[in-house]
Amino acid sequence: MTDLIFGVGVPASAAPGDDPVGRAQVAEQLGFDFVSAADHPCGPSPSYETTVMLTWIAARTSQIKVASRVLGVPFRHPAMVAKLAVSLGLLSGGRFILGLGAGYSDQEIAAVGGPALSPAEKIDGLGEAIQVIRGAWAHSGYTQHGRHHSTRDLTMQPSPAHPIPVWLGTFGPRALAVTGALADGWIPSLGYKPIDEFPAMRHRIDAAAEASGRQPDEIRSILNLNIRIDPGARPQPDMVTGSAGQVTSQLRHLLGLGFTGFNFLTSGPDQTTTMRRVAEEVLPALRSTG
Repeated sequence: MTDLIFGVGVPASAAPGDDPVGRAQVAEQLGFDFVSAADHPCGPSPSYETTVMLTWIAARTSQIKVASRVLGVPFRHPAMVAKLAVSLGLLSGGRFILGLGAGYSDQEIAAVGGPALSPAEKIDGLGEAIQVIRGAWAHSGYTQHGRHHSTRDLTMQPSPAHPIPVWLGTFGPRALAVTGALADGWIPSLGYKPIDEFPAMRHRIDAAAEASGRQPDEIRSILNLNIRIDPGARPQPDMVTGSAGQVTSQLRHLLGLGFTGFNFLTSGPDQTTTMRRVAEEVLPALRSTG
């Protein structure tokens, strides 16, 4: 059985008083396996660039892994993503997880000068980007002629010294097929689809993996979700709530759907307290289950 892994999201906020690096250090002290950060490079709220912040977190920690959740492919050329992933992987001692997405917000894509893309074009571009990234890691003089992403005689050194997992946040049939064919992990978010649809989505990933000559168990399933330990909290579609025991029971149910880990998001003024309670009151029970 695949070992369970648990991560916690840290905001990329650069607002006064926010300390994402300090929160990541607390997550490491509490025994979480990874920290993750979303990728929204523009907007009125002050924020750090995701990969720069994750690099700083990696430099200020020693064991916890750092994951992009997820880098929008239209924001950066895939060949340069390949370079930054290798660099961060090497500098962190193999602790980087490359999360990628097709690009959620058309407004953000346009704001940074990206192309106008249909949903299908975004997914095709995501698949081509992964091929460029893996090609850059594995081959000297790599050439790829794609509709959205191409390279010509691309050589980048050094190559990765440690495996760099590629996780995708995907939902639709085309995107799930790309996940099965090309990814190492699937990190959807709770609330975007009804819970009872997740097994069918995972089945589509598995079928695509087998069609590509891969073993489905090569691909992790990590669920991204909001969490609140509060018996009086009102249930919400994107959040697991209740007492520590109730939260643990709900998470066990989600593990039973085939997930092998969670990325926990906390909010409000007591985020560090919630993170600590999850680590001390929930994770031991889940790890003993796994």
